[in-house]
Order: sequence, then structure tokens, then C-alpha cells
Amino acid sequence: MAAGISVKHGLLSSKASLYHAFYRKISPNSVCIQRAADTQCVRAATSATADSTINEKYCLDLVRSRDYDGFVSSLLLPEEARRSSLALRAFNVELAQVKDSISQKTIGLMRMQFWKTAIEEIYRDEPPNQPVSAELWRAVKKHFLTKRWLLRIITEREKDLDDRAYRNLQELEVYSEHTQSSLIYLLLECLGVKNVHADHAASHIGKAQGIVTCLRATPHHSSRRKVYLPMDVCMLARSFSHNVPAAANLAFLQTVVLEDYLQRVRRAGFDVFNSSLKNRNPLLPIRLYLRSWKKTY
Repeated sequence: MAAGISVKHGLLSSKASLYHAFYRKISPNSVCIQRAADTQCVRAATSATADSTINEKYCLDLVRSRDYDGFVSSLLLPEEARRSSLALRAFNVELAQVKDSISQKTIGLMRMQFWKTAIEEIYRDEPPNQPVSAELWRAVKKHFLTKRWLLRIITEREKDLDDRAYRNLQELEVYSEHTQSSLIYLLLECLGVKNVHADHAASHIGKAQGIVTCLRATPHHSSRRKVYLPMDVCMLARSFSHNVPAAANLAFLQTVVLEDYLQRVRRAGFDVFNSSLKNRNPLLPIRLYLRSWKKTY
């Protein structure tokens, strides 16, 4: 009996010894594999973070250099909407500069097609490896942005590649509604505002912004004779202000820029070629800040 127990204990002891020996043999490799996997994950996460930072800076620099008024307005938004606003404005800048950077319409159409495809891929969670696309994908995921507004901006910019003068004010208003107003609708979504009065105001403010933008560009495009003074549009947009929720007013900060330019045009005797209009108003950022603090437009 004792011998049996001794044999059994001997077998158990042997099995235990073999098990520990086997474990010691494979353990270093297991640890190495686990450490390698952990290292790879850390490197991937670090790389993704670095890429995200680079993309964010790219959009910020692009907007600051090509849409300074929009840049300042974006900085005054709440933190949760600020980065997305810069992504949307960078997207708008990318589209706006296509017309001025091409020598043939075909090239412009190809670029517009790239952005149409990019939007489709963004909504399939497969954004192109491009800074603005990546940031736009982040904004879409965070705020559930409406795809229709993004595509409408591209389609209208594509039509504008024909480089012809607007036949009347109504035609310019349609263009402005489809581009500038669509951008403001997206900014409202970033702010979490869903309000019919805010949308109505956004429509008219976008039209006014488009017309003033065309007016400001008159010296550069004087041969096209695009001169429209949108005083009636601006006044109509202001009439909705008492119904618009305060949170929406941050999306309408661009009205400060429009008012500033129209006031300077008036002081210049409505001479859109006056050299004083080329200078940026150093007080504009302060006015934007005060308007954001008052939550009015």
C-alpha cells in the first residue's frame, strides 16, 4: 500500500515536474509574443494619435490662411464643436479654391468627383488618406452630420466651374443657399441645434454671406461685373432673431464680418475698388468675441 502511494506520488510529482518544465520552456516565448503585441498596439495607437494631430493642424492652418474670418469664428465655438467646425470650413476652402487653381474645366470636374467619392467613402467609414477627409470623417461620426448638405455644396461648386456671371440676384441667392447656407446648417448640427427658426435664419444669412463674398471679390473679378448689395437680405435674416435659440447664434457669427464689410463699403462711398477695403479690420476679432459673449447676431 505504501509502495502504491509512493508510486502514485512519484507519478504525480513527475507530472508536476514535467508540467513546470514545459511551462518554463514556453513561457518566455509567450511573454515575448504578448509584449510584442502590446508594443504593436501602443505603436499603432501612437501613430493614429500623431496622424490625427497632423490632420487637425492641417485644417487649422488651411482655414487660418484662406478663411481668416471663419477661423476666428470657429475658435469662439464650444470646444466640442470647434474642431468639427474647422474641418467643415477646411472642406469648404478646398472646394472654393478649385475654380481659381485650374486651367481647364475637366481638371476641376475631376477634383469635384474626388470629393463626391470621398463623401461616399466617409459615410462608409472608409475615408481617404487625406487630412481634410479624415477630419471630416471624425466630424461626421461625432455629430451625425447630414450627408445631403455636404453633397449639395460640392454639386453647386461644380456648377460654378462654368465661370459665368450670375444673370440676376435670384440666381446668386440660389448658389449662396446651396453653398454658404448648407455650411451653416452643418455648423448648427455641430452645435446640436435643431430648430426651424434657426434654419430659416441660416438660409438668409447664407444668402447674404454669398452675396457679400461676391461683392468683396469684385475688384479681383471686375471683368465679370458681379456687384450686388444685399441690404434687403441682411435685414430679412435679422427679423428672425427673436425666435432663434441662443445656442444657434454662434453659428451666425459670420454676420459680424458681413456688417463690418458693408459699413466700410458705405464709408467708402460704395466704391468696391477702394484700397481701404483691402485692409483687414484689426477690431474684428474683438467684435466677434463680444457678439459670441452676448449670444446675438
